[in-house]
Amino acid sequence: MKYLASLATAFLLTASAFAQTGGYQLGDKVADFSLQGSNNASTSLSDFANAKTVVLVFTNNHCPYAKLYENRLVTLASNYANRGVQFIFINPGLGDGSETLEGMASKNYSFPYLADQGQKLSAKFGATKTPEVFVLHNNNGEFILKYKGAIDDNPQVESSVKNYYLKNVIDEMLANKAVTPMDKRATGCLIKRY
Repeated sequence: MKYLASLATAFLLTASAFAQTGGYQLGDKVADFSLQGSNNASTSLSDFANAKTVVLVFTNNHCPYAKLYENRLVTLASNYANRGVQFIFINPGLGDGSETLEGMASKNYSFPYLADQGQKLSAKFGATKTPEVFVLHNNNGEFILKYKGAIDDNPQVESSVKNYYLKNVIDEMLANKAVTPMDKRATGCLIKRY
């Protein structure tokens, strides 16, 4: 009986994990969305119709991994801003009591930091961790998902990074090359569903 209970628990955990990994698949067209920003203004994906590439980063203010990656992401956003790459941070934690619009506004980023209230957008993308990136290619006004997952191969020590996944993907997209790798598992804090 104990074995059957363990087997049933393992099955439920596997099914739950599988259900959470849904969402957009590589090559899918991403529908327009609109979210409230840390500045209380609404921002839509379609606002960036002139961008060549849009990098969505599901992140928050409290996850230790998000804190480790924050400067790297802000630097990337700054380095690519004049090359048609738009970064957007999206916080899926509002509503769980740990994140607030005021806390988001205190970051004062040079790009939008949006609140995914109700976690509809993170669920639509299949985002499971913070930070987790989704890179969209603008194909004549339609945004196509080209990459999802990790930022690089070393969240702990920036100076020890050997594979810069996100940077390489952006460079490949700007050079109109095939994107490799297209999917790398993100390392970060699990997004708590509420």
